[in-house]
Amino acid sequence: MAESAEIILEGKSFSFPTIEGTEHEKAIDIAKLRDQTGYVTIDPGYKNTGATKSAITFLDGEEGILRYRGYPIEQLAEQSSFLEVAYLLIYGSLPTQSELDAFSNRITKHTLVHEDIRKIFSGFPSSTHPMAILSSITCALTGFYPESIDPNQTKEQVDLTIVRLLAKMPTIAAWTYKNSIGHPLSYPRNDLDYCANFLHMMFGYPTEKYEVNPVVVRALNKLLILHADHEQNCSTSTVRLVGSSNASLYGSVSAGINALWGPLHGGANQEVIEMLEAIERDGGDTSKFIAKAKDKEDPFRLMGFGHRVYKNFDPRAKIIKKAADEVLQELGVTNSPLLKIAKELEEAALTDQYFVDRKLYPNVDFYSGIIYKALGIPSEMFTVLFALGRLPGWIAQWKEMRENKEPIGRPRQIYVGERERDYVGIEQR
Repeated sequence: MAESAEIILEGKSFSFPTIEGTEHEKAIDIAKLRDQTGYVTIDPGYKNTGATKSAITFLDGEEGILRYRGYPIEQLAEQSSFLEVAYLLIYGSLPTQSELDAFSNRITKHTLVHEDIRKIFSGFPSSTHPMAILSSITCALTGFYPESIDPNQTKEQVDLTIVRLLAKMPTIAAWTYKNSIGHPLSYPRNDLDYCANFLHMMFGYPTEKYEVNPVVVRALNKLLILHADHEQNCSTSTVRLVGSSNASLYGSVSAGINALWGPLHGGANQEVIEMLEAIERDGGDTSKFIAKAKDKEDPFRLMGFGHRVYKNFDPRAKIIKKAADEVLQELGVTNSPLLKIAKELEEAALTDQYFVDRKLYPNVDFYSGIIYKALGIPSEMFTVLFALGRLPGWIAQWKEMRENKEPIGRPRQIYVGERERDYVGIEQR
């Protein structure tokens, strides 16, 4: 017999069905709660509310598990490529070689952006944050592809929109960086893969050939895979909510970029580097800041340790730590003052009983920030790299929501303002 939940309100009993997912996650289906009882639920931040049923990502924070379409993140990061993972997330299965080749070739052919986009770049003040530019240009793509606004696109038209966005995002992201430092914009190269091409556009110059470092490419590939999706987080929920109004993919992802921009969401790895730099400016005494982190009266917080969702350990951190060590060794920056501080903080978090008891282990943001810094990427660009990695997840979630014909999002509220009152003329106030 199926389980049900009984709610007793005003002396009346109401029964609501339960739902169990394939990984035994359980929920109470309250879709008809208001119709039957007149009540709604209050759940600030939606921490206990399932807004959808999704087949894309499974996350178990207590056990430190992350899987894309059933595949463990550890296996994907070690054996797969970012574009293969993107295909998996968006289309539901790992591609055959011919499917992956066709997918990759289509993306390669669409990496160029319209030349008028260069004019848009020139209109931004030099002080503009890269995420503002990325969001604006992404939304502006609707102007170059107005057919993407049509909510009744064919499957082929939707696929073309998806390919265009995946293809053009690295170009737009790299141009955002180049524009911020006053360098000439680098065009994509069709002979390079997705990650190598992005690095070329970021760091290449028209005056010389860019040499691709395979160690750096592998590390970037892993970083993008690890960030590709993370269940119903703030930015992903934003993409789905905006998309539920039949907004275009470009407009929905633009909204997701803005949500990711917030320092409580995608800015954590930037805050890690800023913390390390602050400790260095103070003299580099990590024991002082570890003591401050333990002091309940001190507002200082160690950034990049612990995670809101993962209550034990972040499975992505173990993977990216190895990549960080490889990159730092390859680039010869193992003796940098920031790295020394980072290593001392890492050691404290892994051995100090205070951190061990609270499970405040280094998370993926801690190591990704160190890698980006070693690559010479400025901290204000870190969240742009996060958005580039999260793009396949956003697309997959938008696509799933549309294919499931989910209703437009419309949360309820409990009104706590003034009751009805009469208007008073200004001369009587």
